[in-house]
Amino acid sequence: MDKSFHYLLMVTQSLFQRKVFSNLADTDLTIGQPKILDYLGKHNGSMQKDIANGCQIDTATLTGLLSRMEEKKLIVRKMENNNRRSSYVYLTDKGRESLNIVNSTFNQVEKEVLHGINPEDVDTFMNVLYKICSNMTNLEELQ
Repeated sequence: MDKSFHYLLMVTQSLFQRKVFSNLADTDLTIGQPKILDYLGKHNGSMQKDIANGCQIDTATLTGLLSRMEEKKLIVRKMENNNRRSSYVYLTDKGRESLNIVNSTFNQVEKEVLHGINPEDVDTFMNVLYKICSNMTNLEELQ
């Protein structure tokens, strides 16, 4: 296996996503939706542009994802303060149920893939990965 940074990062992301979706096979969630549910779990009632920034998804892709999530009754979009240009996105009860499944899946997969790695190494790795991520994007967008 190639040990270059770019290769390991791409392969790790692909393998992690495959493992997550294998565990979510019984749901009707599609790629991109767990990330949005996770974001809304921390920032319910966000504007679409904030979700796009927080999830690192372009706005055109996000619009399609949110439409499909709205059709599945996972989210609802609302205008606030009669501002037609700003749409706020909220989880529905069904969306919160799906978020619980997603969170459980994320926790399970993280536990599996970090098994056998000492906690200090995990902590160091997470700090380095966070710094790498901050080098690639504006950090406020990730929070």
